[in-house]
Order: sequence, then structure tokens, then C-alpha cells
Amino acid sequence: MAHGHPKVVLFDLLTALLDSWTLWNQAAGSEEAGRRWRAKYLQLTYQCGTYQPYEDLVQQASDAVGLPRSAPETLLARWDELKPWPEAPGVLRKLQSQAVKIGVVTNCSTELGRRAAATCGVTFDVVVTAEEIGFYKPRIETYTAALRVLGVEAGDVLFVAGSSADVPGASAAGMQVVWHNRVQLAPLPGTTSPLREGRTLEEALQDFI
Repeated sequence: MAHGHPKVVLFDLLTALLDSWTLWNQAAGSEEAGRRWRAKYLQLTYQCGTYQPYEDLVQQASDAVGLPRSAPETLLARWDELKPWPEAPGVLRKLQSQAVKIGVVTNCSTELGRRAAATCGVTFDVVVTAEEIGFYKPRIETYTAALRVLGVEAGDVLFVAGSSADVPGASAAGMQVVWHNRVQLAPLPGTTSPLREGRTLEEALQDFI
């Protein structure tokens, strides 16, 4: 697949499609505290590989950065307040209008992942969660699970990363990757570069929709 319409576009859910940062920051009490908490959580998921309950990792990360127990409780209680980035529903509908299959691969529990995906206002062709597969991204098994469900080859798929580890993770699975880097995260040192990087979904997908 060169630049042009791919057969399938897969998305990271909680950062590429949804503004989960705002909810984490509100639960933590400030943007600075939310960023520290989220960074620790991401570190834990990257390190553990094999699935551990999402809620446990959220709690462990909160404890590690010194937040009160109320922070993860608030995050989970307000989970259904997650909202897509403003342009996300339109981008997803445009892809569907072009007969492109769409899906998400997300590092959370099955219940929370499906509830979050529902906020996007479209029906995805596949929703893959870490709990279902038994591994967290960037383990290759999480990405290839979506390929099996859809019956497609990695070369026909474009992955839209939201966090830095998705770039080498999806690349290792054989997919082409663009990065919707909304909050300007630093890339992982010494890893594969995305085909494009943008502050919005339209910028990240400019060559593909």
C-alpha cells in the first residue's frame, strides 16, 4: 500500500481518537499531575506486556506519583464522559464513505474499551482490547489480532498511532503508521518514524483520505 486509500485504517482509541487527556487531568486535579500519572501508566503498560487488569495499572500509576485514591476512582466513574477529538467523527465517516474498514486497538479492558469506542458515533468493523488478546500494546499480538478478525494482510492496513509506542509497535506488525500527536509527546528514542505526524487527525491522514 503506497500513499492513497488503504483498505483498513486502525486507530489507537484513547489518544488518537479520544481526548482522554482532559479526563485524566481533571481526575488528577491538574494538567501537571495528570501528565505525570498518565506517563507512569504508559510506562507500566509498556513494561508488563502480558495483560494485567487495566484498573489495577491505573491505580498503581496513581499511587506511584502520589495521587490520592480518589483520582483513579474519579477517572473510572466518569469514563463515559470521554469525548472524541472534534474532527474524529467526521474523519471516521469519511473513511467509511470511501469503503475503508475502520477499527480500534486499545490498551484497556473489554468493557471500558467498548464503552469508549461507542462515544465516536460510528460502528467500527473491529474493536480489539488488551484484555481480549491477553497483551498490552506495543506487543505485536495486539495489532495482529485485528488483522485476523478482518481477514486482511498487514500491508493493506494503515495504523493511526496516538502514543509514541504505537509507532514502532504497529510498524513491527508490518503496518504503515501515521501519528496523531495531539499533545506533542516525545518519540521513543531509536525507533521507527511514522510516515506522517500531525497535530490533528486530518494532518496525520492527509495523504490517505
